Amino acid sequence: MSRPSDLVQGTLDALILRTLSLEPLHGLAIAGRLRAQSDDELSVSRGSLYPALHKLERQGLLRAEWRPSASGRRAKYYALTKAGARHLAKETKEWARLSRAVSLVLKPT
Repeated sequence: MSRPSDLVQGTLDALILRTLSLEPLHGLAIAGRLRAQSDDELSVSRGSLYPALHKLERQGLLRAEWRPSASGRRAKYYALTKAGARHLAKETKEWARLSRAVSLVLKPT
């Protein structure tokens, strides 16, 4: 999903926030978790993931710290902030409303 044209704008941000609501992760682990949780339907490129992570960090929705990864290399781990959790709750509610409306329109009569 390098430029996720098949997703509503902002969806990647919500998916990242949801993934990080479970535990802090580094970028490659976030991409892997998204792929696994979507049954291999969502593949996020580095060119989409890292700019989104940096933007969410600048907005105060994520915090980041460098620490050793499982492989022993240093990696930047991202975690949800309280503001990020509030934003995720709002986006989840909005997504439910929007997806319900789209389903109503696409539902065969």
